Amino acid sequence: MDALITAATSADERRRGAKIAVLPVGSFEQHGDHLPLTTDTVVASLIAHRIATDYDLFLLPPITVSCSHEHAHMPGTVSISAATLYAVINDIWKSLQASGVPGLLIVNGHGGNYVLSNIVQEANTEGPRVALFPVREDWHQAREAAGLESSNADDMHGGELEVSLLLHGAPHLIRDGVEQDDHSAPERPHLLTLGMAGYTKTGIIGRPSLGTTAKGKSLLDSLSRSAAAHLSLIAGE
Repeated sequence: MDALITAATSADERRRGAKIAVLPVGSFEQHGDHLPLTTDTVVASLIAHRIATDYDLFLLPPITVSCSHEHAHMPGTVSISAATLYAVINDIWKSLQASGVPGLLIVNGHGGNYVLSNIVQEANTEGPRVALFPVREDWHQAREAAGLESSNADDMHGGELEVSLLLHGAPHLIRDGVEQDDHSAPERPHLLTLGMAGYTKTGIIGRPSLGTTAKGKSLLDSLSRSAAAHLSLIAGE
């Protein structure tokens, strides 16, 4: 995880002069018995680090606790309110603007952070300055490019996609036995009411057994390409 947190100095950022910052937003929530509580933070950080490197942007440290209330029944999960997450990100953006960095790409690693969509919508009422990434289309393209066997609906939590990204970027965080955690629950009509407990006992919904290092690399490659369109919209040029 240390390698994914920026080590840049003030002098480095002065020379870079980036007009867009990249903010990874993760979570601290259960991911079954063999993936770390920081899985979503690692995923967001892997993507953010790759984008910041490829496009020479200002990489921020990750937000590591967010809105994971649907996982509250399982040990280790910690959440903050949507209002708190909203306030934190808005404060970060205001601080960036004051320091001469008007653009912000929010890289979200946790699907339960619904409030991020509202933050971005409100931030752009006077012109495009903030983008949320990856969106559904970006994930879809990445899945196709990497040859993933599972779909978004099947691979909701701790499955093929997340395991592939961790195998590529942080394999030391995956514990032995993850390949035996496959669990199918593609229909989840009452997820907001029942939480994850209504659809899984293990905490996993997906097929982690399908994850590979090569798929993880291809996912990141595709996501970096997809980021270009979002960045061009908030570049202010």
